Amino acid sequence: MRNSTLCYLERDGKYLMLHRVKKEKDINKDKWIGVGGGFEDKESPEDCAKREIFEETGLVAGKLEFRAIVTFVTDKYETEYMHLFTTEDFSGEMTECDEGELVWVPKEEVEKLPIWEGDKIFLKLIADPCPFFSLKLTYAGDSLTEAVLDGKRVFPVM
Repeated sequence: MRNSTLCYLERDGKYLMLHRVKKEKDINKDKWIGVGGGFEDKESPEDCAKREIFEETGLVAGKLEFRAIVTFVTDKYETEYMHLFTTEDFSGEMTECDEGELVWVPKEEVEKLPIWEGDKIFLKLIADPCPFFSLKLTYAGDSLTEAVLDGKRVFPVM
């Protein structure tokens, strides 16, 4: 099992999105996602998120909003627990990312990009203030087969 973070930096009604196009072997190849990555030894979720934000963007994050735990289950990879954050508190100059292209995208346009189907669920949830949630996303290949929000199945709808 793997632990990771994902953070959506927000500014002027936009999210900073990473178009994953630079690494050949990348589960997210050609997708658009927030910034983040895997935990290193002795890191808390906040430590990891702040380190990944700096490594991928050059920006220094301040206060993070811990929004959710997203559990990814696939037929290809080990289970992953992703700690989901948002923040409007960051400073510094943005740098080039060696994993893809960084672009500020209006929030309402993000869903039109090539993103994971499950990301659409949690992006809707974090668009407005909402309580902390747990979301389990199950995939067969690149296809979402089930989504369970706080213990209740939300996809496919019965």
